[in-house]
Amino acid sequence: MRKYLAAAAAAVVLLSAASPAMAAVATTEGVQQQADRLTKQDGLTGAVVSVRDVNGRTTTWTSGTAQRGTGKPMVGADGRFRVASVTKPVIAVTVLRLAAEGKVDLDERVEHYLPGSLDGRPITVRQLLLHTSGLPEYFDLVDWTKPAIPADHLALAMTREPVGKPGERWFYSNTNFLVAGMIIEKVTGKDFRRVTEDTVLRGLPGTYWPKNGELDIRGEHAHNYGVNPMNPKGGETDITQLPGYGFGAGGGLVSTPADLNRFWQAIPQRTLRTMLTGTVPATDPAGSRYGLGLYTYPLSCGLALMHDGGLPGVRVLSGRNRAGRAATVYVTGTPKDDRHLFAAFDAALCSPGSPAK
Repeated sequence: MRKYLAAAAAAVVLLSAASPAMAAVATTEGVQQQADRLTKQDGLTGAVVSVRDVNGRTTTWTSGTAQRGTGKPMVGADGRFRVASVTKPVIAVTVLRLAAEGKVDLDERVEHYLPGSLDGRPITVRQLLLHTSGLPEYFDLVDWTKPAIPADHLALAMTREPVGKPGERWFYSNTNFLVAGMIIEKVTGKDFRRVTEDTVLRGLPGTYWPKNGELDIRGEHAHNYGVNPMNPKGGETDITQLPGYGFGAGGGLVSTPADLNRFWQAIPQRTLRTMLTGTVPATDPAGSRYGLGLYTYPLSCGLALMHDGGLPGVRVLSGRNRAGRAATVYVTGTPKDDRHLFAAFDAALCSPGSPAK
């Protein structure tokens, strides 16, 4: 479930599903202890856990530093970071808005909107959002020094054999949301980024899409530490600068924990019901299922509706429970083991000691 992108066959992490299976973690430790464990025990530079309750009250716990060697405290709920594959629920909700407006039919074939794009494969829009299309991954084929053109990226994916027949099985592939972004553009006549800004991202002041060629993160943010996909043999380094525009509809958004929590709470109940209709078993982590752009994941207090994400230098879990409590956990670094990250997420949504003050 870790979202990674390999820059070469050497496989540097960024945006594809590969974390170890794990059971839901019941915890009695405080949220601050969970955040501290991520930095002090696991060695990650910084950690943030932010919770927004159903009344809109927010509590945030931080640990570690925003930049190595400075002692600068870790940024909080309004610190910006690349949310990686937590972008996908944003795209899914946008597609569902278009479906509600009659501009997209979830059960229509993709080639109805993008003729010839999938070599005639009978893949539906719904299968894209479920990751059951059979489309292979494209991220590890991209030369990130070249302009990011979705049609070109899709053409790279189509050089590979399908991973299954449409609807046959779940296989996490960033190509699915690459195509979903292309459909949004086709039916609206606008860049998918603009469409999301005008709709599902409206009112989220810390959230934006990077501009073409923009490498840094705007405003207050922590530094990220990981392996540079352009230099996989160079070891861990400050990797705050990345070509975020190119990550597109599958993982290009920049946001804040506060904004992500607001996003989850703002999804209309009817849209959530649609996203949860026809969920399919996901292979990772154990016990999870995937709907239209989100996972259901069993925590110690019930199901979380969530998504995770990861890029070199950042790892994030974000979502809500059915009652409407939302939480986002992110770290600046790549955990060797996700169990402590999930434990912090569990504590944020479930621990009796964590309600927002």
